[in-house]
Amino acid sequence: MNWESRYLPSNPHLWQGRIDVPPDSSFFQHVQLLNFMTQQPQKLTPPTFGLLGFKCDEGAQRDLARAGAAEGPQAIRAQLSKLPVQIPHLNLYDMGDIFCNDHDMELSQAALGEVIAKLLQLAICPIVIGGSHELSWGHYQGIAKTLTPKKKLGILNFDPHFDLHPLDPQHRSSATTSFYEIATAEKKAKRHFDYNCIGIQHPGNVRHAFEVAKAFNTHYLLADELHAGSPEKCTDFIDRLIDENDFIYVSLSLDVFAPAFAPGVSTIQPLGLNPWHVIPLLRQVASSGKVISYDIAEHAPRYDIDHRTAKLAAMLIYEIIHHHR
Repeated sequence: MNWESRYLPSNPHLWQGRIDVPPDSSFFQHVQLLNFMTQQPQKLTPPTFGLLGFKCDEGAQRDLARAGAAEGPQAIRAQLSKLPVQIPHLNLYDMGDIFCNDHDMELSQAALGEVIAKLLQLAICPIVIGGSHELSWGHYQGIAKTLTPKKKLGILNFDPHFDLHPLDPQHRSSATTSFYEIATAEKKAKRHFDYNCIGIQHPGNVRHAFEVAKAFNTHYLLADELHAGSPEKCTDFIDRLIDENDFIYVSLSLDVFAPAFAPGVSTIQPLGLNPWHVIPLLRQVASSGKVISYDIAEHAPRYDIDHRTAKLAAMLIYEIIHHHR
């Protein structure tokens, strides 16, 4: 497919910060903007990260959720630009955005997959910012293009929902079908499907969703368990994922957090987590040396308060970059 027809280079005006900070102190001073249609990344010392936006509302709208996630990538970039950098060398490209403005979400997902595959083949670790959670199906398509049959891929999804819904009667994707589509694709490719969720809520899933999760042998931790305080159980959960897989793909839906921390999301979760439930586990998996790709989904800036959600998303990218090995 021609991914270039759904691609926009990044806006340099999003990368702004204080002019009085020392050189190489903040993200806006480190990021390299790259038009992927006309430029190729230089060979840099790993790790090298590629920030890629997915500007799409279609998945949330098909699920009758709040729209606005197409605006998420810009809002997250604007907050990330101001954050400090604590490591001596940071290789970070802003690759621009894949967009969907014609309701043909499936073509945009395929375009996202094409660009992800190109980044992985260049040994660049993607960080996709959305956009609703349909971005994970597009993201996986790119990962799958680079996997060899014998390599095991583990998936870690921080999310109150399983997102294992089957396709609608018209066989269309949505924000809640991504991991069902991934599971189906893995089965077709005769690879194991090791799907792991942290932050699952009973009020966020119908009873049948738990039955589907069981059928797919999904491993999960309930939000209740994290609120109750089970640090050893949580670290053991991540350890198993690391030990039993060759590569790991990490997806983080911002609606896993309580509205006090993330009001600007497609679907509010009153009983969500706080950031310190998630950050130690994100650090643990990022430092494993096995994560090949990340995404952060579900930021809808029009519902945000004081940029809280965008700032939290930027902080999570900060954590990823500072702990990734």
